[in-house]
Amino acid sequence: MISIRHSSERGATRLDWLDSRHTFSFSDCYDPKQMGFRSLRVINDDRVAPAGGFGTHGHRDMEILTYVLEGSLEHRDSLGTGSVLRRGDVQRMSAGTGIRHSEFNPSKTEPVHFLQIWLIPEESRLQPEYEQKHFADEDKCSRLRLVVSRDGRDGSLAIHQDAEVYAALVPPGERLSHRLRSGRHAWLQVADGAVILNGRTLEAGDGAAVSDEPLLEITGTETAEVLLFDLP
Repeated sequence: MISIRHSSERGATRLDWLDSRHTFSFSDCYDPKQMGFRSLRVINDDRVAPAGGFGTHGHRDMEILTYVLEGSLEHRDSLGTGSVLRRGDVQRMSAGTGIRHSEFNPSKTEPVHFLQIWLIPEESRLQPEYEQKHFADEDKCSRLRLVVSRDGRDGSLAIHQDAEVYAALVPPGERLSHRLRSGRHAWLQVADGAVILNGRTLEAGDGAAVSDEPLLEITGTETAEVLLFDLP
């Protein structure tokens, strides 16, 4: 079974420095029918204007991933971490017992476009952690590249949840396959471009919840960038 969440159905937060689209219920865009999928709780598609950003704020008991699509994003947190994320960079922040951070676009001329993703951890009150890695475009082209996993295998970021996140760049006509183990579910998020998932068309901003489909086949119809979540 595949259930599509179209881009146009997402909630939206628009400020003079922010254009954010919420796949699931988030902040003032409350939707009791869209409270996440399995352990996946938030996918926010954020575009931040030059010199704009989120001031220091706190999180607790959440696994937070940031996936940069374009531009640069400056991160600072209460663990003492300071970094600038650019295209290909993936950040994992385990909020645990509590962490505070800020996110700003350091450029005075270029916007930044990124996905912020929250997953519910297996345990509460974990020790806060930070991790960041780079995955080049050529490493994701025509393949599902593991970028997040429970055990950090194959150079992926290690998350406190039995979830796997794959990133791929899919050229037109290219077909990628992913087999779900028994009892597993998936979410496919199209960050850019368009694909066909098991016969269903998905465009930029669309997401699809997948259950009881042992094999996922993703075919590019125009150059696409996708994230695939393999979930318990």
